[in-house]
Amino acid sequence: MELLPVLISPGFDPGMLLAPLADALAGEGPAVAPHTDPGQTFDGELPNDDIALVISTSGSTGTPKQTMLSTDALAASSMSTAMALEADGQWLAALPVNYIAGVQVLIRSLYAGTQPVFMDLSVPFSAEVFTRAAEDMTDRNRFTSLVPTQLHRLLQDPAPETLRVLRRFNAILLGGAPAGAPLLEKARTHGLNVVTTYGMSETCGGCVYNGVPLPGIDVIREEGRLWIAGDVLADGYMGRPELTRDRFRFNSGRRWFRTDDTGTVDDQGRVHVSGRLDDVIVSGGIKISAQAVAGAVETVAGVEQAFVLGLDDAEWGSRVGAAVVGSVDPELVREAVRSRLGAAAVPKVVLLLESLPLLPNGKADRMTLLRLLAAAKH
Repeated sequence: MELLPVLISPGFDPGMLLAPLADALAGEGPAVAPHTDPGQTFDGELPNDDIALVISTSGSTGTPKQTMLSTDALAASSMSTAMALEADGQWLAALPVNYIAGVQVLIRSLYAGTQPVFMDLSVPFSAEVFTRAAEDMTDRNRFTSLVPTQLHRLLQDPAPETLRVLRRFNAILLGGAPAGAPLLEKARTHGLNVVTTYGMSETCGGCVYNGVPLPGIDVIREEGRLWIAGDVLADGYMGRPELTRDRFRFNSGRRWFRTDDTGTVDDQGRVHVSGRLDDVIVSGGIKISAQAVAGAVETVAGVEQAFVLGLDDAEWGSRVGAAVVGSVDPELVREAVRSRLGAAAVPKVVLLLESLPLLPNGKADRMTLLRLLAAAKH
């Protein structure tokens, strides 16, 4: 089985991926591997001729893994997405295509038989750039995928034309990071249909919409973490058979993927994601959820976004650090956390920022934030 690496360099036209992706999905061309590293190597062999896409994990917390996705998995993901959204339609591509959320916009467009509209990714994201692209859409049914930071920027003092194009979307899929309650409430106030999504490269992207697993997807909680089963699962990691065996397992006749996330599944099957296992901060022997602290911080008037991390501490093991976007008194932040979660969860460091540093995929840059918080600690 052949592989077609595609270097996504600055200024790359994402529309150039449509033809090779169409060939790969039809079984008439090699698997496509979009990437951004000129020195990237793809070691190992593809297990079968059904692999259509090799996509890297985000690498936000560790070494990226080359995830192998089959035509069947991608087709199942596209079909279940259309079923959940109750329509096919035209997509606006607003995320880099070397990440699963970005390339899925192209794949869904191919299955729907529609022409995607591409936002200019060669310039920094802004409401003006997004609005211009959205104004070029022509289909009756319109969709896009964003990360919370993008939606946050779109709704900061939005111009009438920005609100108009946002309201025109049948659905705005929001994933890649937790969406805070203030952001979701602001979107509702403006009359936007925001659909929160949960998933990862290993599940062809989002597989849980607004807490409900897509058709054919099952989610359970076991061993303190969430496990996912369904036709959307990847075939594994290219060149890493031991890791594949560790993360993908058969149980009761089904193949399951072990995530790094904690959460619950209620009696109605709704999924509630609490956060990543590595987002648990242990301070003085007490376990603290970074996501819960961020949620508490975002209830404070004047806070637009918050990102919470554990900082190394010789006495306590870890201390809570909070990067906060907005205009707010740090003592109000601490008091809000204390009243909701107790004294142990109170951030010892509150760093006010104009915006969060981001990775190319729109997620918060954890390593940069750790450095900034550690520097502010001293």
